[in-house]
Amino acid sequence: MRINYKLKRLFIRQPLVINEKIKIEGPQAFYIVHVLRMQEGAEILLFNGQDGEWLAKLITIKKKFVVVQLIHQERFQTALSNLIYCFAPLKTARLDYMVQKAVEMGVSVLQPVITHHTQVTRINMARMESNVVEASEQCGILSLPECVPAVSLAELLARWDETQPLFFCDETHKSHNPLPLFKKREMLAPGILIGPEGGFSQEERSFLKKHPFVISIPLGPRILRADTAAVAALALLNATIGDWSID
Repeated sequence: MRINYKLKRLFIRQPLVINEKIKIEGPQAFYIVHVLRMQEGAEILLFNGQDGEWLAKLITIKKKFVVVQLIHQERFQTALSNLIYCFAPLKTARLDYMVQKAVEMGVSVLQPVITHHTQVTRINMARMESNVVEASEQCGILSLPECVPAVSLAELLARWDETQPLFFCDETHKSHNPLPLFKKREMLAPGILIGPEGGFSQEERSFLKKHPFVISIPLGPRILRADTAAVAALALLNATIGDWSID
């Protein structure tokens, strides 16, 4: 089933079952009534990451809550790719942007990684999860990527499934073209690792290259900001072995 682009989408945590009446409170009720300015009888799409996407009709509007009734299932539940996005945290506004774009690019896990040059070591997980929900609502996916707590670079490598590649974006790479490095590999759960604004230290770069599952890749001849590098790397991976490459 295709995405219905005409209706607004809302993520909720309640189970979705045919004819079920669901009470929506708090900020989401405010959003429906005062931001979307929906009236009784209006339709909206609901998803919860488990039961697919459902068409719902707004049947009651009160001061502090609204009630919707599920009409029918628009799309069956689908899973995300197994792409793991590992990144050094950035300052708030740029981290918001990077998380949103990673969701739009179809990652399944967002893994913060603390490196030598990381500027931000404390991450607001609630804010990151809120950005995930907002981006998921906008881009039409049915499953929410998982936000996991930050780890050190050493912890990331120690826990990594050595049968799966971790593509490490290396600004010192001698080549400019990463595509051949993607195309020659069979991958079930690949990862992309983006460093901080100051790049990886030489010690970290050497440490990464000691691991056979870590593959150093270039991102062209120019130095990219970390959030730009994230979008570029994820787009390249999607185009070669991700869901962009599936007809």
